[in-house]
Amino acid sequence: MSRDELPDPTQVEGAPHPRQTLHLYGQEKAEADFLSAFTSHRLHHAWMLTGPRGVGKATLAWRIARFLLSQPREDGGGLFGTPEPPRGLDADPEHPVCRRILAGAEPRLFHLKRGPNDKETALSEDIRVVEVRKLTSFLHLSAADGGRRVVIVDAADELATAGANALLKLLEEPPPLVTFLLVTHQPARLLPTIRSRCRELRLSALAPEDLAQALQGAGAETEDTLALSALAGGSVGEAIRLINLDGLEAYRALIGLMTGLPRIDRQKAWALAEGMTGRGNEARFDLMLGLMDLFLARLARAGLTGAPQPEAAPGEAALLTRLCPDGAAAQKWAGLHQDLGARARHGKAVNLDPATLVMDMVLAINAAP
Repeated sequence: MSRDELPDPTQVEGAPHPRQTLHLYGQEKAEADFLSAFTSHRLHHAWMLTGPRGVGKATLAWRIARFLLSQPREDGGGLFGTPEPPRGLDADPEHPVCRRILAGAEPRLFHLKRGPNDKETALSEDIRVVEVRKLTSFLHLSAADGGRRVVIVDAADELATAGANALLKLLEEPPPLVTFLLVTHQPARLLPTIRSRCRELRLSALAPEDLAQALQGAGAETEDTLALSALAGGSVGEAIRLINLDGLEAYRALIGLMTGLPRIDRQKAWALAEGMTGRGNEARFDLMLGLMDLFLARLARAGLTGAPQPEAAPGEAALLTRLCPDGAAAQKWAGLHQDLGARARHGKAVNLDPATLVMDMVLAINAAP
Protein backbone atom coordinates (compact mmCIF):
# COMPACT_ATOMS: atom_id res chain seq x y z
CA MET A 1 0.00 0.00 0.00
CA SER A 2 1.45 3.37 -1.00
CA ARG A 3 1.38 6.47 1.18
CA ASP A 4 -1.30 7.98 -1.06
CA GLU A 5 -3.58 4.99 -0.50
CA LEU A 6 -3.54 5.26 3.30
CA PRO A 7 -6.52 6.95 4.99
CA ASP A 8 -6.00 10.49 6.21
CA PRO A 9 -5.82 10.32 10.03
CA THR A 10 -7.05 13.90 10.30
CA GLN A 11 -10.33 13.35 8.44
CA VAL A 12 -13.54 11.99 9.95
CA GLU A 13 -15.00 9.26 7.74
CA GLY A 14 -18.00 10.57 5.85
CA ALA A 15 -17.12 14.24 6.43
CA PRO A 16 -15.19 16.77 4.34
CA HIS A 17 -11.54 17.28 5.22
CA PRO A 18 -11.02 20.30 7.51
CA ARG A 19 -9.13 22.11 4.73
CA GLN A 20 -12.31 21.88 2.63
CA THR A 21 -14.51 23.33 5.39
CA LEU A 22 -14.71 27.09 4.94
CA HIS A 23 -17.14 27.91 7.74
CA LEU A 24 -16.73 27.34 11.48
CA TYR A 25 -19.74 27.44 13.79
CA GLY A 26 -19.98 28.22 17.47
CA GLN A 27 -16.33 29.20 18.05
CA GLU A 28 -16.56 32.97 17.70
CA LYS A 29 -14.58 33.65 20.88
CA ALA A 30 -11.58 31.59 19.79
CA GLU A 31 -11.59 33.29 16.39
CA ALA A 32 -11.87 36.72 17.99
CA ASP A 33 -8.97 36.01 20.36
CA PHE A 34 -6.69 35.04 17.50
CA LEU A 35 -7.75 38.00 15.36
CA SER A 36 -7.16 40.37 18.29
CA ALA A 37 -3.60 39.09 18.68
CA PHE A 38 -2.98 39.49 14.96
CA THR A 39 -4.37 43.01 14.59
CA SER A 40 -2.57 44.23 17.73
CA HIS A 41 0.76 42.86 16.42
CA ARG A 42 1.01 40.39 19.32
CA LEU A 43 0.86 37.27 17.20
CA HIS A 44 2.50 34.45 19.13
CA HIS A 45 4.62 32.02 17.12
CA ALA A 46 2.87 28.91 18.50
CA TRP A 47 -0.78 28.25 19.30
CA MET A 48 -2.35 25.26 20.99
CA LEU A 49 -5.95 24.65 19.85
CA THR A 50 -7.67 22.70 22.63
CA GLY A 51 -11.13 21.40 23.41
CA PRO A 52 -13.23 18.26 22.99
CA ARG A 53 -12.64 16.09 19.93
CA GLY A 54 -14.68 17.07 16.90
CA VAL A 55 -15.68 20.64 17.82
CA GLY A 56 -13.75 22.37 15.01
CA LYS A 57 -10.14 22.62 16.17
CA ALA A 58 -8.70 21.39 12.88
CA THR A 59 -11.19 23.49 10.91
CA LEU A 60 -10.03 26.56 12.85
CA ALA A 61 -6.38 25.67 12.18
CA TRP A 62 -7.00 25.56 8.44
CA ARG A 63 -9.02 28.81 8.61
CA ILE A 64 -6.11 30.50 10.36
CA ALA A 65 -3.68 29.10 7.79
CA ARG A 66 -5.73 30.47 4.88
CA PHE A 67 -6.08 33.79 6.67
CA LEU A 68 -2.40 34.24 7.50
CA LEU A 69 -1.02 33.12 4.15
CA SER A 70 -3.43 35.31 2.17
CA GLN A 71 -2.62 38.48 4.14
CA PRO A 72 -0.60 41.16 2.36
CA ARG A 73 3.06 41.38 3.28
CA GLU A 74 3.92 43.74 6.10
CA ASP A 75 6.18 45.99 4.04
CA GLY A 76 4.35 49.29 4.16
CA GLY A 77 1.41 48.65 1.87
CA GLY A 78 3.02 49.61 -1.45
CA LEU A 79 1.25 52.01 -3.83
CA PHE A 80 -2.13 51.66 -2.17
CA GLY A 81 -1.12 52.52 1.38
CA THR A 82 -1.67 50.49 4.53
CA PRO A 83 -4.62 48.07 4.15
CA GLU A 84 -7.55 48.15 6.52
CA PRO A 85 -7.17 45.70 9.42
CA PRO A 86 -9.16 42.50 8.82
CA ARG A 87 -12.48 42.10 10.61
CA GLY A 88 -12.56 38.31 10.59
CA LEU A 89 -10.66 35.20 9.59
CA ASP A 90 -12.57 34.66 6.34
CA ALA A 91 -10.39 34.47 3.24
CA ASP A 92 -11.57 34.74 -0.37
CA PRO A 93 -11.94 31.14 -1.65
CA GLU A 94 -10.72 32.35 -5.05
CA HIS A 95 -7.50 33.76 -3.62
CA PRO A 96 -4.52 31.86 -5.10
CA VAL A 97 -3.43 30.76 -1.61
CA CYS A 98 -6.87 29.32 -0.82
CA ARG A 99 -7.01 27.48 -4.12
CA ARG A 100 -3.54 26.01 -3.56
CA ILE A 101 -4.43 24.95 0.00
CA LEU A 102 -7.58 23.24 -1.26
CA ALA A 103 -5.48 21.37 -3.81
CA GLY A 104 -2.85 20.47 -1.19
CA ALA A 105 -0.22 22.43 -3.10
CA GLU A 106 0.59 25.48 -0.94
CA PRO A 107 4.40 25.65 -0.57
CA ARG A 108 4.26 27.80 2.59
CA LEU A 109 2.10 25.34 4.55
CA PHE A 110 3.24 22.12 6.23
CA HIS A 111 0.75 19.59 7.64
CA LEU A 112 2.36 17.35 10.27
CA LYS A 113 0.34 14.19 10.93
CA ARG A 114 0.74 10.44 11.35
CA GLY A 115 2.45 8.75 8.43
CA PRO A 116 2.80 5.10 7.37
CA ASN A 117 4.29 2.43 9.60
CA ASP A 118 7.66 0.85 8.85
CA LYS A 119 6.16 -1.60 6.34
CA GLU A 120 3.91 1.10 4.83
CA THR A 121 0.94 -1.24 5.21
CA ALA A 122 -1.04 0.96 7.59
CA LEU A 123 -0.86 4.23 9.48
CA SER A 124 1.62 4.51 12.32
CA GLU A 125 0.14 4.62 15.81
CA ASP A 126 1.83 7.98 16.46
CA ILE A 127 3.63 10.85 14.76
CA ARG A 128 7.16 9.56 14.48
CA VAL A 129 10.36 11.55 14.44
CA VAL A 130 10.85 10.83 10.73
CA GLU A 131 7.76 12.97 10.00
CA VAL A 132 9.06 15.80 12.19
CA ARG A 133 12.37 15.71 10.32
CA LYS A 134 10.46 16.50 7.13
CA LEU A 135 9.10 19.56 8.93
CA THR A 136 12.65 20.52 9.91
CA SER A 137 13.67 20.39 6.26
CA PHE A 138 10.65 22.50 5.32
CA LEU A 139 11.57 25.17 7.85
CA HIS A 140 15.23 25.26 6.80
CA LEU A 141 14.21 26.18 3.28
CA SER A 142 13.52 29.85 2.71
CA ALA A 143 9.88 30.75 2.07
CA ALA A 144 9.03 30.95 -1.62
CA ASP A 145 8.32 34.68 -1.51
CA GLY A 146 9.82 35.65 1.83
CA GLY A 147 6.40 35.78 3.48
CA ARG A 148 4.70 33.92 6.27
CA ARG A 149 4.69 30.17 6.72
CA VAL A 150 2.29 28.00 8.71
CA VAL A 151 2.68 24.58 10.33
CA ILE A 152 -0.41 22.57 11.34
CA VAL A 153 0.21 19.66 13.74
CA ASP A 154 -2.82 17.36 13.93
CA ALA A 155 -3.01 15.92 16.46
CA ALA A 156 -0.11 17.06 18.63
CA ASP A 157 -0.96 14.61 21.41
CA GLU A 158 -0.17 11.79 18.95
CA LEU A 159 3.52 12.75 18.84
CA ALA A 160 5.92 9.95 19.77
CA THR A 161 8.50 10.88 22.40
CA ALA A 162 11.31 11.42 19.89
CA GLY A 163 8.97 13.37 17.63
CA ALA A 164 7.82 15.58 20.51
CA ASN A 165 11.42 16.38 21.47
CA ALA A 166 12.25 17.23 17.85
CA LEU A 167 9.23 19.55 17.63
CA LEU A 168 10.21 21.18 20.92
CA LYS A 169 13.56 22.24 19.45
CA LEU A 170 11.74 23.96 16.59
CA LEU A 171 9.41 25.76 19.00
CA GLU A 172 12.36 26.91 21.11
CA GLU A 173 14.09 28.56 18.15
CA PRO A 174 11.38 29.25 15.58
CA PRO A 175 12.30 30.76 12.21
CA PRO A 176 10.88 34.24 11.59
CA LEU A 177 7.32 34.59 10.30
CA VAL A 178 6.43 30.97 11.07
CA THR A 179 3.21 30.21 12.97
CA PHE A 180 2.71 26.78 14.57
CA LEU A 181 -0.86 25.57 15.10
CA LEU A 182 -1.03 22.52 17.38
CA VAL A 183 -4.39 20.73 17.36
CA THR A 184 -4.70 18.78 20.61
CA HIS A 185 -7.55 16.81 22.15
CA GLN A 186 -5.64 16.01 25.36
CA PRO A 187 -3.19 18.82 26.19
CA ALA A 188 -1.99 16.97 29.30
CA ARG A 189 -0.34 14.41 27.01
CA LEU A 190 1.98 17.07 25.56
CA LEU A 191 5.36 17.80 27.06
CA PRO A 192 5.05 20.60 29.64
CA THR A 193 7.85 22.40 27.77
CA ILE A 194 5.79 22.31 24.56
CA ARG A 195 2.69 23.63 26.35
CA SER A 196 4.71 26.43 27.94
CA ARG A 197 5.78 27.70 24.51
CA CYS A 198 2.24 27.88 23.13
CA ARG A 199 -0.62 30.27 23.61
CA GLU A 200 -3.92 28.43 24.08
CA LEU A 201 -7.07 28.84 22.02
CA ARG A 202 -9.85 26.99 23.83
CA LEU A 203 -12.79 25.69 21.78
CA SER A 204 -16.00 24.59 23.47
CA ALA A 205 -18.65 21.96 22.76
CA LEU A 206 -21.20 23.14 20.22
CA ALA A 207 -24.72 24.14 21.16
CA PRO A 208 -27.44 22.16 19.33
CA GLU A 209 -28.15 24.99 16.88
CA ASP A 210 -24.46 25.36 15.99
CA LEU A 211 -24.12 21.60 15.65
CA ALA A 212 -27.10 21.53 13.28
CA GLN A 213 -25.50 24.20 11.07
CA ALA A 214 -22.16 22.42 11.07
CA LEU A 215 -23.79 19.12 10.12
CA GLN A 216 -25.70 20.81 7.33
CA GLY A 217 -22.45 22.29 6.03
CA ALA A 218 -20.86 18.83 6.11
CA GLY A 219 -23.79 17.27 4.24
CA ALA A 220 -24.77 15.12 7.23
CA GLU A 221 -28.13 16.44 8.38
CA THR A 222 -30.45 14.67 10.81
CA GLU A 223 -34.05 15.16 11.87
CA ASP A 224 -33.32 14.85 15.60
CA THR A 225 -30.51 17.31 16.27
CA LEU A 226 -31.31 17.66 19.99
CA ALA A 227 -30.97 13.94 20.70
CA LEU A 228 -27.90 13.70 18.48
CA SER A 229 -26.31 16.66 20.26
CA ALA A 230 -26.97 15.02 23.63
CA LEU A 231 -25.19 11.83 22.54
CA ALA A 232 -22.39 13.55 20.64
CA GLY A 233 -21.56 15.99 23.43
CA GLY A 234 -21.56 18.92 21.02
CA SER A 235 -18.96 17.27 18.76
CA VAL A 236 -19.48 17.41 14.99
CA GLY A 237 -17.08 14.53 14.41
CA GLU A 238 -18.87 12.29 16.92
CA ALA A 239 -22.27 13.32 15.52
CA ILE A 240 -21.21 12.28 12.02
CA ARG A 241 -19.96 8.94 13.36
CA LEU A 242 -23.30 8.39 15.10
CA ILE A 243 -25.20 9.23 11.92
CA ASN A 244 -23.06 6.88 9.82
CA LEU A 245 -23.53 4.00 12.28
CA ASP A 246 -27.20 4.62 13.16
CA GLY A 247 -26.11 5.54 16.66
CA LEU A 248 -29.42 7.17 17.63
CA GLU A 249 -31.31 3.98 16.82
CA ALA A 250 -28.74 1.90 18.71
CA TYR A 251 -29.08 4.09 21.80
CA ARG A 252 -32.87 3.90 21.62
CA ALA A 253 -32.58 0.10 21.52
CA LEU A 254 -30.28 0.20 24.54
CA ILE A 255 -32.68 2.42 26.50
CA GLY A 256 -35.57 0.13 25.51
CA LEU A 257 -33.64 -2.84 26.87
CA MET A 258 -32.69 -1.06 30.11
CA THR A 259 -36.31 -0.05 30.72
CA GLY A 260 -36.87 -3.62 31.91
CA LEU A 261 -34.33 -3.31 34.74
CA PRO A 262 -34.00 -5.15 37.05
CA ARG A 263 -35.57 -7.83 34.84
CA ILE A 264 -34.26 -7.22 31.36
CA ASP A 265 -35.43 -9.32 28.42
CA ARG A 266 -32.48 -11.67 27.93
CA GLN A 267 -33.48 -12.62 24.42
CA LYS A 268 -33.45 -8.93 23.41
CA ALA A 269 -30.16 -8.51 25.23
CA TRP A 270 -28.58 -11.40 23.33
CA ALA A 271 -29.93 -10.10 20.02
CA LEU A 272 -28.34 -6.74 20.77
CA ALA A 273 -25.04 -8.41 21.65
CA GLU A 274 -25.02 -10.66 18.57
CA GLY A 275 -25.39 -7.60 16.35
CA MET A 276 -21.83 -6.67 17.29
CA THR A 277 -20.22 -9.87 16.03
CA GLY A 278 -18.73 -10.76 12.68
CA ARG A 279 -16.26 -9.22 10.31
CA GLY A 280 -17.14 -5.67 9.37
CA ASN A 281 -18.96 -4.97 12.67
CA GLU A 282 -15.91 -3.64 14.52
CA ALA A 283 -17.18 -0.06 14.29
CA ARG A 284 -20.61 -1.04 15.62
CA PHE A 285 -18.97 -2.91 18.49
CA ASP A 286 -16.95 0.17 19.44
CA LEU A 287 -20.11 2.24 19.10
CA MET A 288 -22.08 0.01 21.47
CA LEU A 289 -19.32 0.04 24.09
CA GLY A 290 -19.28 3.83 23.86
CA LEU A 291 -23.07 4.07 24.16
CA MET A 292 -23.12 1.79 27.21
CA ASP A 293 -20.41 3.92 28.80
CA LEU A 294 -22.42 7.06 28.00
CA PHE A 295 -25.61 5.53 29.42
CA LEU A 296 -23.92 4.76 32.74
CA ALA A 297 -22.36 8.23 32.90
CA ARG A 298 -25.72 9.92 32.27
CA LEU A 299 -27.32 7.58 34.79
CA ALA A 300 -24.83 8.43 37.55
CA ARG A 301 -25.16 12.14 36.83
CA ALA A 302 -28.95 11.97 37.09
CA GLY A 303 -28.79 11.32 40.84
CA LEU A 304 -26.82 14.53 41.39
CA THR A 305 -28.22 16.97 38.86
CA GLY A 306 -31.45 15.37 37.65
CA ALA A 307 -32.11 13.59 34.37
CA PRO A 308 -30.18 15.26 31.52
CA GLN A 309 -32.10 17.34 29.05
CA PRO A 310 -32.78 16.99 26.23
CA GLU A 311 -33.44 13.26 26.22
CA ALA A 312 -31.24 11.23 23.89
CA ALA A 313 -34.02 8.63 23.50
CA PRO A 314 -37.75 8.48 24.33
CA GLY A 315 -38.32 7.47 27.94
CA GLU A 316 -34.69 8.06 28.95
CA ALA A 317 -35.43 10.73 31.55
CA ALA A 318 -38.00 8.60 33.39
CA LEU A 319 -35.66 5.59 33.35
CA LEU A 320 -32.68 7.53 34.71
CA THR A 321 -34.81 9.14 37.44
CA ARG A 322 -36.20 5.76 38.53
CA LEU A 323 -32.82 4.03 38.62
CA CYS A 324 -30.83 6.89 40.14
CA PRO A 325 -33.01 9.09 42.36
CA ASP A 326 -30.34 10.44 44.73
CA GLY A 327 -26.66 10.88 45.53
CA ALA A 328 -26.26 7.44 47.12
CA ALA A 329 -27.51 5.76 43.97
CA ALA A 330 -25.30 8.04 41.89
CA GLN A 331 -22.24 6.86 43.80
CA LYS A 332 -23.17 3.21 43.17
CA TRP A 333 -23.71 3.73 39.44
CA ALA A 334 -20.53 5.78 39.14
CA GLY A 335 -18.59 2.87 40.62
CA LEU A 336 -20.15 0.46 38.14
CA HIS A 337 -19.39 2.90 35.32
CA GLN A 338 -15.72 2.84 36.25
CA ASP A 339 -15.63 -0.96 36.68
CA LEU A 340 -17.34 -1.73 33.38
CA GLY A 341 -15.16 0.77 31.55
CA ALA A 342 -12.08 -1.10 32.76
CA ARG A 343 -13.75 -4.42 31.84
CA ALA A 344 -14.45 -3.18 28.31
CA ARG A 345 -10.87 -2.00 27.80
CA HIS A 346 -9.50 -5.32 29.05
CA GLY A 347 -11.93 -7.31 26.92
CA LYS A 348 -10.89 -5.47 23.78
CA ALA A 349 -7.20 -5.82 24.64
CA VAL A 350 -7.46 -9.64 24.88
CA ASN A 351 -9.82 -9.90 21.87
CA LEU A 352 -12.74 -11.24 23.88
CA ASP A 353 -15.72 -12.21 21.73
CA PRO A 354 -17.72 -8.98 21.23
CA ALA A 355 -21.11 -10.60 21.91
CA THR A 356 -19.81 -12.19 25.11
CA LEU A 357 -18.35 -8.91 26.33
CA VAL A 358 -21.51 -6.90 25.60
CA MET A 359 -23.74 -9.55 27.21
CA ASP A 360 -21.48 -9.70 30.25
CA MET A 361 -21.76 -5.94 30.70
CA VAL A 362 -25.53 -5.98 30.26
CA LEU A 363 -25.90 -8.66 32.92
CA ALA A 364 -23.67 -6.66 35.29
CA ILE A 365 -25.94 -3.66 34.85
CA ASN A 366 -29.02 -5.85 35.38
CA ALA A 367 -27.64 -7.11 38.69
CA ALA A 368 -26.87 -3.63 40.01
CA PRO A 369 -30.32 -2.14 40.95
